[in-house]
Amino acid sequence: MKVVLLKDVKGSGKAGDIIDAKDGFAQNFLIKKGLAKVADAQAKSENIGQKQAQAFHRAEELKANKLLREQLDGKQVTIQVKSGANGKFFGSVTNKEVADKLLEMGVDIDKKKITVPNGIKTAGAYPVTIRISAEETAKITLNVIN
Repeated sequence: MKVVLLKDVKGSGKAGDIIDAKDGFAQNFLIKKGLAKVADAQAKSENIGQKQAQAFHRAEELKANKLLREQLDGKQVTIQVKSGANGKFFGSVTNKEVADKLLEMGVDIDKKKITVPNGIKTAGAYPVTIRISAEETAKITLNVIN
């Protein structure tokens, strides 16, 4: 019996796959638990439409990520930090501070996607990596002044 999987099924396939399952397994497990439905003409056409929509949205997301990477690459971000008499900071510069500064510049990036070198406690220029997606990463320069 041909069925369209509605959810991922371990050992059978991923959601959206059309598989050939044994009648008992399909009727008594997959369909009964709502994991699949019979692959009639309507279900097949819905499946094709959903896959096309997913591909379109994925392509749009990749385009937006690439545009954001091009916008960020090579940018200079300056953060002013209070320091003591010997030039050491009170604390260190974190990825949250970089995210806040980027937000002031008009770019909204989640702080978890920003990688700052550990222990920035003195003034200087530091490389910072921003992971936009699995495929796109941007590198900016963080200028820390006191």
